[in-house]
Formats: sequence, C-alpha cells, structure tokens
Amino acid sequence: MKKSLFRLKVRQEDFDEKKRYEKDGKELIFLEQFKALRAKFEYQVDLRQYKVVAVTSSIAEEGKTITSANLATNLASVGRKKVLLIDTDMRKSDIAGIFNVPPKPGLQEFLAGSVSLDKIILSSNSVRGLYLIPGGEKGIPPTDLLAGERFRSFLKDMCGKFDVVILDTPPIIPVADTISLLDQVDGVILIFRIGFTPYVMLQQALEEIEKTKILGVVLNGVELQKYKYYQRYYGEYYHKKPE
Repeated sequence: MKKSLFRLKVRQEDFDEKKRYEKDGKELIFLEQFKALRAKFEYQVDLRQYKVVAVTSSIAEEGKTITSANLATNLASVGRKKVLLIDTDMRKSDIAGIFNVPPKPGLQEFLAGSVSLDKIILSSNSVRGLYLIPGGEKGIPPTDLLAGERFRSFLKDMCGKFDVVILDTPPIIPVADTISLLDQVDGVILIFRIGFTPYVMLQQALEEIEKTKILGVVLNGVELQKYKYYQRYYGEYYHKKPE
C-alpha cells in the first residue's frame, strides 16, 4: 500500500462558506493550509500520473465541498495545470453557489441527454485555467447516472481536455452515488471532521474505498491549540516591513 498523501489539519470555522475572512493571522493560516494541500496534491498526481481525483467524506457537513473548491482554485492559480472541478453531488449541489455561476444546466442534464457538453463547462470568472461543471437540476437518481456508461465515457473525454479533474462527490455512507464511481477515479481524498463524525463512520467509509486509491485525509475541526504561536510567526513573516 502506498503511503497516504497527507493529513492536513484545519479549523472547522475556516470552512464556513458564507464567512468573509479579515486580513489577520487566522486567514493567513487558512490560506497557507490550502497552499500546502495544493503543493502536496500536485506533487502526488504528477508522480503517480493521476488525472481524476474524488474528494469525499463519510457523512454530510464535513467540509468536502469547500475543500474541493479551494483545492481546484489553488491548483489552477499556480498556472501549471488546466483544472476541471465537477459537482457530482447532484442531490445537494453547492459548487455553483461558491463560484457564483448558474447551477443549471449541469452534469445531470448532460448525463440525461438533454444538453450538449459545451453547454455545461463553465470557465471561472476569477481564476484563469479553472473550469467548472455544476450539478444541475435534481431529477434522475444520481446513482443511475454516475454508474452508467455515459458518465464513464464523459470522464475519459475530460481527461483528454484537462490536466486534472477533481470530483466533489456525495458522502459515502448515506447514499451509494460515490461508491458507484470509485472504480472510475485514480485517487480519493477523504475529509474527516473531528468532534462531529463518529470514528466508526470513518472506518466504515475507509472500508468502502480501495486502500491504494486513498491519497490522504484532511482533518477538519482540529483546534489549533497553539494558535498564538502560529499567529505570531505568520504575522511577523507577512507583515514585517522590508529593511
């Protein structure tokens, strides 16, 4: 079994999608954590030549969507890769809202055969090299769509057009959607929210994923016990005036 990619620790409050961060030490720590995630992720996908990576969790509300969004944004912003972020959580689509793009038509409509591919691939308004596919209208059970040959062919096509494809997938335990597509991805990042998700559910989710596909785990909800230490050194580094 290959060694896990990372265990990244972030505070739960940093995953509030509605919050606007002030220019203080907390924001710097938040941003640097995602830069660290991007760096480790990019190194591993290059090393292993991975194209499609799913970001998932055991249950809902663990932070997988904001992790997917920040990872894709950071990866594209470096300028080395053309990145596609796909919202495959069609029961609870959130990607469109985060990036302020129309929620439909999206993946659901394309897989159902009602729209063409060019109608659902959207370019980011703020990050060059980042493209998005929203989840679309809720309708046909996602499990049926994601397990079908049309989705498999679609992913293969996307691999030819983009350097990295990131899937924001549904949580593993409540529904079978993610399990139905695991054989179609190269790797999986699992989000675990400490103090919220029972450890037994994490174990159950891990059992559903082929061990060689687990790139790593993002630990969400870890309280930074030494926050003053981080604040001091991040603050001094970024705000120190040139001599």
